[in-house]
Amino acid sequence: MKGLIYLAGPLFSEAEREFNIKLAGMLKNAGYEAFLPQEDSSDNSKSREKLDSRVLFRKNVCGIDKSNLVVAILDGGCDVDSGTAWEIGYAWARGIPVVGLRTDFRTLGIEGTVNLMIEECAMGIYKSVEDLLAFLDQKE
Repeated sequence: MKGLIYLAGPLFSEAEREFNIKLAGMLKNAGYEAFLPQEDSSDNSKSREKLDSRVLFRKNVCGIDKSNLVVAILDGGCDVDSGTAWEIGYAWARGIPVVGLRTDFRTLGIEGTVNLMIEECAMGIYKSVEDLLAFLDQKE
């Protein structure tokens, strides 16, 4: 394996969860291990009813701490998902590289693609899964 990637992104709609699973599969096919919170920390609507939120929080923090890289899904309009923003900031503070994936073509106008605090944490923000995978392939 090439390393562990923590996949940060929204996981609240069926479409988001399906995209996350698809992206995790593509990362695995490229030789990476992927930590996917909706699966690896059981962060979903059913578990949130049963598990203490502190348990989910600790599992996700542990997943980030063990990762070599965070891939953050930055789709969703002008604002990044708040949980994803926290994961990006935490990874950056821990010295774990962050790469953004933003397939959403909306921008903040003259300010940039996403909030400058998010943008400055990322090594790069890629507009397609193919571009992201090409970057990861070059990085090796």
